[in-house]
Amino acid sequence: MSTAADADLAQLSRLKDAHQSLREQVAQIVVGQDEVIEQLMISIFAGGHCILEGVPGLAKTLMVSTLAECLELSFTRIQFTPDLMPSDITGTEVLQEDRATGARQLRFVPGPVFTNVLLADEINRTPPKTQAALLEAMQERQVSAGGHRHPLSEPFFVLATQNPIEQEGTYPLPEAQLDRFLFKVFVGYPTRDEERQIYRVTTGTERKVLTKVLSGEEIPPLQKLVRSVPVSDHCLDYAMALVRATRAAEPGRPAYIDKWVAWGAGPRAGQGLVLAAKARAALQGRTSVTIEDLRAVAHPVLRHRIVTTYAAQAEGETPDSIITALLRDISARPGADQANGYVAQVFRS
Repeated sequence: MSTAADADLAQLSRLKDAHQSLREQVAQIVVGQDEVIEQLMISIFAGGHCILEGVPGLAKTLMVSTLAECLELSFTRIQFTPDLMPSDITGTEVLQEDRATGARQLRFVPGPVFTNVLLADEINRTPPKTQAALLEAMQERQVSAGGHRHPLSEPFFVLATQNPIEQEGTYPLPEAQLDRFLFKVFVGYPTRDEERQIYRVTTGTERKVLTKVLSGEEIPPLQKLVRSVPVSDHCLDYAMALVRATRAAEPGRPAYIDKWVAWGAGPRAGQGLVLAAKARAALQGRTSVTIEDLRAVAHPVLRHRIVTTYAAQAEGETPDSIITALLRDISARPGADQANGYVAQVFRS
């Protein structure tokens, strides 16, 4: 076995251990929400952005800030409001005078987007112009101002929240911006036992001290490691079949797609599906992607990329129920499970 392969396997073991430690550390602060936290970690190590949707008081902000603290990442929170301007996010140029010479020059003052983890709180509360200010930062990892490009620090994640209750005075995110988010995660109510524990923990005087699990400098190499996880042609074909089945013009699609889906998912959804499956496999210490990895991330990857028809809404069908039906009806190519066993158990150079 080559030295490079040994190093990759050592990194993979490091990532698996860090994954378990992160879960333990976050569990000290956040009660329950295990699936949400798992999806957040997959999003971070896949290098993607994430949108969280849930009613107020479900610890969305606490989850994000706790993860940032455990990963030793800088964290900034922006409360999106109707009067927020694009420059309030990205930064602006100011005229600065040198008192010694009297010379004046423009100087760029970075905004809160210059951080590692940006929490965009209630992103649907601000107008489209300000929402669009995040697009370049999310996609290009840079901000343009005054004809100059200002690169953002690595790693960089946007974790946005939405409140699904009050829709008056909100500005729904356009489909083009939604597509920039790797995951859309629903944050639900805790169970009865979890809620009792929340009351007990949050009303006492004890303050848990978190242990740093990884440093910010370690994350980019681990993201690169995730991308190097092998994926078989059978898994790629299954991901492609799942994505293409959401489109009304696709031959061989299930009959209900024409009735329930106005617009299906594009190729970026397939890219996200494969990348998220790679991250899930790596976090569990596995060296190849399986069909189960793809199925596990299908809902958060696809739910915000499927636009339903009025007929679907009238019948109570949602993107999630349509994805569930597709997972039931779209089969992996024969031999897919066996093919996963033949994928090299070392990383390819």
